Amino acid sequence: MTPKHPSESLTILTDLVLPSETNPLNNLFGGELLARMDRAASIAARRHSRRIVVTASVNHVAFNRAIPLGSVVTVEAKVSRSFKSSMEIYIDIWVEDRESGNKTKANEAIYTFVAVDDTGRPVEVPQIVPVTELEKLRFDAALRRKQLSLVLAGKMNPHDATELKALFT
Repeated sequence: MTPKHPSESLTILTDLVLPSETNPLNNLFGGELLARMDRAASIAARRHSRRIVVTASVNHVAFNRAIPLGSVVTVEAKVSRSFKSSMEIYIDIWVEDRESGNKTKANEAIYTFVAVDDTGRPVEVPQIVPVTELEKLRFDAALRRKQLSLVLAGKMNPHDATELKALFT
């Protein structure tokens, strides 16, 4: 299988925050943002694997900044690392200032997707070759995040988590 660059999976969704999508403070509902991130991440995972993909986990979500009614929101997702059948998708959320047009990072998230065949069985996916410095940082950190997740789930012995141990030695 030919390795791919993260940019090949880049997915950008831009949309407006409407009144029906806001809470009593007139900010975007967190659940609405989660749905937008899940859609963008699934497209990125599908572009990378060219297979049916399913959400395996939402590993991290940071709601760092409220997104007000009327804002233009851009969700950028791309595969940061792939394993055997799973893919980590890193998502950046940008809000565009209505007056200046400047974009500010508001939130971020990390999802994991698994590629499956028509019967729902996991299938192998291409490896990732990071290019930019940010892609390399996210690629390296993805293995630590995966090992931490496996240790916490009881699926990996902490002594076998070599990437995590390296942080403390």
